[in-house]
Amino acid sequence: MALHPYDLYDVRSLLSEEERAVQDTVARFTDERVLPIIGECFDQGRFPKELIPEMAELGLLGSSLPEEYGCAGLNAVSYGLICQELERGDSGIRSFASVQSSLCMYPIYAYGSEEQRRRWLPDMAAGKVIGCFGLTEPHGGSDPANMKTNARRDGGDWVLNGSKMWITNGNLADIAIVWAQTDEGIQGFIVEKGFAGFAAQEIKHKMSLRASVTSALYFDNVRVPDANRLPNVKGLKGPLGCLTQARYGITWGPIGAAIACLDEALNYSKERILFNRPVAATQSAQLKMADWARRITAAQLLSLQLGRLKDAGNMQPTQVSLAKWNNCRMAIDIAREARDLLGGAGITTEHCPIRHGLNLESVITYEGTETVHQLVVGRELTGINAF
Repeated sequence: MALHPYDLYDVRSLLSEEERAVQDTVARFTDERVLPIIGECFDQGRFPKELIPEMAELGLLGSSLPEEYGCAGLNAVSYGLICQELERGDSGIRSFASVQSSLCMYPIYAYGSEEQRRRWLPDMAAGKVIGCFGLTEPHGGSDPANMKTNARRDGGDWVLNGSKMWITNGNLADIAIVWAQTDEGIQGFIVEKGFAGFAAQEIKHKMSLRASVTSALYFDNVRVPDANRLPNVKGLKGPLGCLTQARYGITWGPIGAAIACLDEALNYSKERILFNRPVAATQSAQLKMADWARRITAAQLLSLQLGRLKDAGNMQPTQVSLAKWNNCRMAIDIAREARDLLGGAGITTEHCPIRHGLNLESVITYEGTETVHQLVVGRELTGINAF
């Protein structure tokens, strides 16, 4: 039997029947609903929010959380496959789902009260309430312990001041999970859109993640009830725990982007005739695409094993860092090389490599830059913190 060009090690055979069904469902959604419009959305700088109800109907929001809160209750590998197939469409679509699921719904579930879970999670799973995650600040994102945003007690409320930057979903969001310094350490707050003094400003002129909403958040004496404080965590382990959840999904997402670029280049090179033969018949093109397949295969196995570790309760943050570093680097290099193979045609958004390559400039940076993840692995190896 011929091997599948995008699954040379038959990784799909390692998936359960439910996992394969999840992948197939999201793949159809991407093929039928995302790909026909995403190039134009990228050109226009528009997030296709009309897709949110369909994503919710498919159970893609908070997919790993329990069914009692209106979620799908899927395992970690299924969530990874969701991220892979959504990012095969566009990183902006996957980013929306990642933020909603891992950075907003997860902290409410893991760190919130039962009242907060009941109030917010079902509507978030249904796409009726959109969330964003406020951790990164304008002065820098790689040192979250140095945050300036602060909250002080005032009677039964908290008064929040500060700002956050590079916030996915910011201007779409009905609530923001905001992390702030307090006299009791870093704490998380559910800040609702209508709270006085809370404002979101969309960031324009982006050359990356154009089909995604990115914002700055501002807090000017925002009064937040204590009932909106996440009561079950204090310190950096709160936001860092959320980031570990999201980074796990990000290890899968770039695989989808890389597969999309390989697919585009493979089809184009078979049709493009130069010097009386298809480009695909040249050694240089075959060497490039064979190398992409090698790197995609390694990334697939890396994320699958990471997912199995996560489902067994054994996943460690260093393992997530290794996979995020490897898979983002793999995908961005393939996107750039695929753009090159397409020649002049590769610079237009009629073909996906330039769009994926530009998006991956953000993906390789957010939720831990490549350098940060390299240093996490280096610290694990040496026992020495070089930050």
